[in-house]
Amino acid sequence: MARRTLDFRRSQPVVLPNGRTIKISFINHPGAVIIAPFLSKDKIVFMRQFRPALKKYIYELPAGTLDPNESLVSCAKRELIEETGLRAGKMTKIGQIYPVPGYSTEIIHIFKAEGLSQGEAEPEEYEVIENIVMSKSQVRKLFKDGKLQDAKSICALTFCGWL
Repeated sequence: MARRTLDFRRSQPVVLPNGRTIKISFINHPGAVIIAPFLSKDKIVFMRQFRPALKKYIYELPAGTLDPNESLVSCAKRELIEETGLRAGKMTKIGQIYPVPGYSTEIIHIFKAEGLSQGEAEPEEYEVIENIVMSKSQVRKLFKDGKLQDAKSICALTFCGWL
């Protein structure tokens, strides 16, 4: 597997629309995907994943970074299998977001996965994941109670009409 890399650019000159030139630092990101895996119209597979940077578990949907020369659909299928063991019969792109446009070129492409079949999860060595099936009402309660804080998951669920 080719290794994903982020290009940290420091003090790059940028000409603004008003003609001013400024220096900025930003991350040139290869892009990413997030997947909303639906078991049925009212059941979705969520993850409770340990995030070392936060030193805690958070609720989120399966997601990951594109490998070099990888298509968006291939990345979405790969990440879904790695993190949940699920294989999608149908994968549909439903939107995209810029999660941190102030300092990154990252685009997260949002997919809806349907027609799921269960296989074996293949998490990366740094991933500590528990998969949880949730109903729409459980997801909304999680959000209302402030326990769903992952921005990309909140956006994906909004695209799906769940929030």
